[in-house]
Amino acid sequence: MANWEPKTRLSRMVQRGEITTMSEALDTRLPIRESEIVDALLPNLDDDVLDVNMVQRMSDSGRRVRFTVASVVGNRDGYVGLGTAKGKEVGPTIRKSIDNAKLNIIRVRRGDGSWQCGCGQPHTIPFRVTGKSGSVWIELFPAPSGIGLAVGDTAKSILTRAGIEDVWGFSKGHTRTTVNYARAVFDAMKKTAEMKVTASQAKELGIIEGIQGNIGKQSGDE
Repeated sequence: MANWEPKTRLSRMVQRGEITTMSEALDTRLPIRESEIVDALLPNLDDDVLDVNMVQRMSDSGRRVRFTVASVVGNRDGYVGLGTAKGKEVGPTIRKSIDNAKLNIIRVRRGDGSWQCGCGQPHTIPFRVTGKSGSVWIELFPAPSGIGLAVGDTAKSILTRAGIEDVWGFSKGHTRTTVNYARAVFDAMKKTAEMKVTASQAKELGIIEGIQGNIGKQSGDE
């Protein structure tokens, strides 16, 4: 970070102090093309390597080995990112996939969408969402407090880093294909922020967007 030389408009705005939060950065609609932007605005990101896949291929010059890595990053409080990378060595490829995950960071809505709960705390998702990637399809449902994450391990890693504590899930397709499964879950997380919600619905479901305590902009009634 000390030697960081901003190359894009957004990164220069961050360095000058014109943008101080990730929410403000995403609201500009400018693409995040430098991982240092995320490092500056979300310094306490947690990361996890979801999958390391080795591919061997024979060529005229001999056996060639390449690695495909999928990683997730998140602050466990409303922001999560997913990234993949390919490379010849494991270490650099993992670092590249983590950087790519930072470039794909999104803001997630949380709330108390379970009719069985009513605690008003943003511990689960506000409403049912679905996600798809390749042959994998997943559906996530709001769950009452204490249920935990009733999903597969890959989904647990992503949801945990998004700050979601309770959820029910149903999936179908080739869920053992970790990358597609992860992308389907990430697609469902995007849907939480894309769905239009009125101010009255946001209040009723206790919806927050991004870091807890920051109410996101809602569509509809004021």
